[in-house]
Amino acid sequence: MAADVLRNKIALVTGATRGLGREMALAFARAGADVVVASRKRDACEATAREVEALGRRALAAPSHVGEWSQCDALVDAAYRHFGRVDVLVNNAGMSPLYPSLAEVSEALWDKVLAVNLKGPFRLSALVGTRMAAGDGGSIINVSSVAAIRPTPMETPYAAAKAGLNNLTVACAQAFGPKVRVNCIMAGPFATDISKAWDPMLVQHFERAAALHRVGRPEEIVGAALYFASDASSFTTGAVLRIDGGQP
Repeated sequence: MAADVLRNKIALVTGATRGLGREMALAFARAGADVVVASRKRDACEATAREVEALGRRALAAPSHVGEWSQCDALVDAAYRHFGRVDVLVNNAGMSPLYPSLAEVSEALWDKVLAVNLKGPFRLSALVGTRMAAGDGGSIINVSSVAAIRPTPMETPYAAAKAGLNNLTVACAQAFGPKVRVNCIMAGPFATDISKAWDPMLVQHFERAAALHRVGRPEEIVGAALYFASDASSFTTGAVLRIDGGQP
């Protein structure tokens, strides 16, 4: 894919300071986009923003908690105030805290997981998608998980939220077409910071089960992200793409 496929586009990426989000933010910058770097911690946002600027693109560090409705509104306002528009929105921020059993999942934990993984993407998509549809269009990319279709007891709230995100993708594609394309990357196991806390036996299970016999490297999300963000996917919307190394 050409190095300038996102030349002068504005991309807003949530969860952009580590893991898959950081890889996508930097890949967009290399492809010519300016980037709104959104994550909860200001210092992390500023560090990733400096990396974007080192690639010759403009960046806005925008610390935000996407699980809070008002902060989603503020994030969108900040992006449009700074850059004037958003061409690509990536709803990547997510969380899946551990819990001892389903009966011990508290209401607060349930609400927090649903807020970050589903409520935030809904609000950001509604705000940005509406502006995109009224303007020159754009692309929204949701980052889901294979847990949405293969849930386990250890990640039930997360899996429920990601299943909702898959459905949100299809609904928003209908709501904001024809100018706005809305697609979803349904990610399998990737070797990110979060994966360091995984039980080694779980990693071995992923490696044995996958057709490629390994977990993904964070940079391997980039091809799909650039495809959905660019005109290469001009006839693709409402799609949910599995990137999981061939998990059964």
